[in-house]
Amino acid sequence: MTVEHRAAAADQAAIREAFGRIIPAIGDDPTREGLEGTPERVAALYAELFQGLWQDPLSELNGGFDEGHQEMVVLKGVPFYSMCEHHFLPFYGVAHLGYIPKGRIVGVSKLSRVVEILSRRPQIQERLTSQIADTLEEGLRPMGVGVVIKAEHLCMMMREGRTEGSHVVTSAMRGGFRTNAKTRSEFLAFAGGRS
Repeated sequence: MTVEHRAAAADQAAIREAFGRIIPAIGDDPTREGLEGTPERVAALYAELFQGLWQDPLSELNGGFDEGHQEMVVLKGVPFYSMCEHHFLPFYGVAHLGYIPKGRIVGVSKLSRVVEILSRRPQIQERLTSQIADTLEEGLRPMGVGVVIKAEHLCMMMREGRTEGSHVVTSAMRGGFRTNAKTRSEFLAFAGGRS
């Protein structure tokens, strides 16, 4: 399952214009000293935060090395920052990735780049978790893939009924990680917890 991406870039002029209307809409003065230039800053920031929309995570998995390795590879604690598509507030945390190669491996920095690209889009944590697993499965063709994400969501923490200190944990298992309980348990132990 190929993850969608677009071959374009953010329309910063449109973002500036839209954010220029938001400031007075919330009741503040867009000409106030602290807010002058804010629409421009937000436009540049959004172009950076959402650059994953114009990047293909599968391209990070090209190449690799045929090492004959067929044991579990785990990359633990990959930090990520994303934007909740429901409220456009950040959620952030760590991703733990594992796969069992069929001999071919890739550099671990390529795995973290997949996480970075997919997190730099308007997201929900559940989809992000699945997209990472699907990308690794498609790009590496391994015997199995496991992904666990633990994140905090500012849309929960900043609003009424605050849930500070709570985390959302999601997982996605493919291939042998889904069908073999022992493999899944080994990966979850590496990732920091058992099911």
